[in-house]
Amino acid sequence: MGTPIKDVVISDSAPKSLLLDKHADYIAAYGSKKDDYEYIMTEFLRMSGMYWGLTAMDLMSQLERMNKDEVIEFIQQCQHECGGFGASIGHDPHLLYTLSAVQILTLYDSQQSVNIDKIVEYITSLQQDDGSFYGDKWGEVDTRFSFCAVACLALINQLDTINVDKAVQFVLSCMNFDGGFGCRPGSESHSGQIYCCVGMLAIVGRLHLINTDMLGWWLCERQLPSGGLNGRPEKLPDVCYSWWVLSSLKIIGKLHWINKDKLVKFILACQDDETGGFADRPGDMVDPFHTLFGLAGLSLLGDESIKQVNPVFCMPEEVIRRAGIKMDLL
Repeated sequence: MGTPIKDVVISDSAPKSLLLDKHADYIAAYGSKKDDYEYIMTEFLRMSGMYWGLTAMDLMSQLERMNKDEVIEFIQQCQHECGGFGASIGHDPHLLYTLSAVQILTLYDSQQSVNIDKIVEYITSLQQDDGSFYGDKWGEVDTRFSFCAVACLALINQLDTINVDKAVQFVLSCMNFDGGFGCRPGSESHSGQIYCCVGMLAIVGRLHLINTDMLGWWLCERQLPSGGLNGRPEKLPDVCYSWWVLSSLKIIGKLHWINKDKLVKFILACQDDETGGFADRPGDMVDPFHTLFGLAGLSLLGDESIKQVNPVFCMPEEVIRRAGIKMDLL
């Protein structure tokens, strides 16, 4: 007998419709409870947490409920002399939080409120001779940082400040025999890294370098009998992969290869029908991270009660259009 597939069982009592108002209330309340244990313990993620929450609100057409002036003031206080942004005030700068900061400012059409030239200096200083990017001054290399650098520069219209050809060569060196991508050359394929690499290649117009049939097949195999998607073989499904996997499939023109109805059922089952918000799996605790990616996944699947999401930047399509950003989608 083979090993049983790791999966979840969706209860008959799980939510079957989208609880949009509850999700908006959940996110709006989350940012206001600054004394909550959960809020305090996630300070090391604050900038990304704000991006998740604000983007979710914008996708639900509720961004005006958030305090724009307070958000922008916080972001300004997180920018360092070097140009990069930390996760919170007083935290070291990192590419991950620099991208989140630029994404939030782009949502609000407020990029001019920070020092853009310094951001460019910071990002270009992190590119290495092989085309890869350090995440920060400590020197970790990961294809996530290649995406962060390229996405950030695209949003501020400064892509020509790095060596794009070398950046592409590094990302391609992380491609595996199965068509997927890992975090560094030789690392196993993972849905999150695939999104970063495919998204990066889409921004710079190099998607033709991917074997889309092989990659599409690997991504579609992430769907389990419950309808949910996992990040790599033998793992449980997780709502966040409704974004990482689906967005990659959308970018390479293979979104129709998965079972849409089963995935929608799985995502909806991950809602908390009392508090609002999405969890990683049905019955677990909700959080802003999974709430954004649950909503974004449903948007990719055609839910018209949510704004159309851009599959590369995970921001409303209208924001990307307004910013005049072009990208390569198959």
